[in-house]
Amino acid sequence: MEHLLASLRAAAEPTRLRLLALAARGAFCVMEFTEILGQSQPRLSRHLKLLCDCGLLDRVREGANVWFALPPGDDGALARDLVARLPPNDPILEADRRQAARVLAERARVASESFRHKGADWDEMRALELPALAVEDALLALIPPEPPGRLLDIGTGTGRVLELLAPRVRQGLGIDASKAMLALARARLSGPGLGHCAVRLADMYRLPLQDASFDTVVLQMVLHHAEDPAGVVTEAARVLAPGGRLLLIDLAEHRRADLTAKLAHRWPGFPDSSVERMFAAAALQQQEPVAIAGTLPVRIWPAVRMEAAMTTPTRELAL
Repeated sequence: MEHLLASLRAAAEPTRLRLLALAARGAFCVMEFTEILGQSQPRLSRHLKLLCDCGLLDRVREGANVWFALPPGDDGALARDLVARLPPNDPILEADRRQAARVLAERARVASESFRHKGADWDEMRALELPALAVEDALLALIPPEPPGRLLDIGTGTGRVLELLAPRVRQGLGIDASKAMLALARARLSGPGLGHCAVRLADMYRLPLQDASFDTVVLQMVLHHAEDPAGVVTEAARVLAPGGRLLLIDLAEHRRADLTAKLAHRWPGFPDSSVERMFAAAALQQQEPVAIAGTLPVRIWPAVRMEAAMTTPTRELAL
C-alpha cells in the first residue's frame, strides 16, 4: 500500500502528469522535455527523478543520453491508467501534444540527415531490391494475432518490424548496436498505437535481458553481418520462453560475392543445413522454412524453444 500511495503522491502534480502524458507517446530525453514544456532542465530533472523513484517512469541510459518512458507491461499499468484518465481536450495537454509532434518531427529529420551524411545505407532490403512486402506478409502469417505476447526484435534497425507487428503483441522491444539506427527507430515508433514498443542500445551477443522473458524473437537481415551467427542464435534462444518462437529472416545461400565489400556481408547467405545445426545447438526445434523469391533468395526459418531456458547468470533487465 505504501508504494501505491507514494506513486499517487508523485503523480499528483501538474507538471508530472504532463510528463507522464508525454511519455505515453514514447521515449523522450530531458532536453526534449524542456523544449516541449518550456521549463528549466533542473526543475524537470527533479520531477523526472520523483517519477522514476516510484516506478511511474523508466530511466534508460544510452551512452551520453538518458531516455524516459512508461515502464512496459504490468509495471506500467498504473502510469497508463493515470494517463488514460486525463481529459483529452485539456488545452495544456493539447499544446504539449502539438509541441511534442514538432520535436519528434525534428528528431526524425536530424536522425535521417545524420545517417545519410555518414553514407550508410540503412535500408538494406531496399538496397538489395528484396521483396519487402512479400517478406512482411510472410512474417505476419507466422505471428498469430492472439494471444498477444512479448516480442524482441534483435537488430531492429529503423524499427520497421516493431511497427509492423505492434498490433499483434502486448509489448515490443527492439535492440540495436547503432545509436543512429535507434534514433530513426524512435522517430518511427512515436506514432499512435506504438506506445507499447521501445528500443534500447544493446549487444546481440550479450543481451541485457532475463532468461525466458520473450514469447517471440525476430532476427531479420542480421545474421549475415554477424561474426558468430551461432552465438547470436544461442543468445536469442536464451531469452525465449519455453514454447516461444524464433523467426530468423535472412538470405539463403547465394553467389553474390560483391555484397561482402559493398554492404559488409560476413556470410553469403545460409544453407538450410547450417541453420538447422545452429538451431539444434541452441535447443531449438526447427519448423518448415518459408522461401520468398526475389533478386536474392530469402528464407524465413521458424523454430520453437522446446526446453527450459538455459541456466546462465541473470543479467540486468533493460526493459
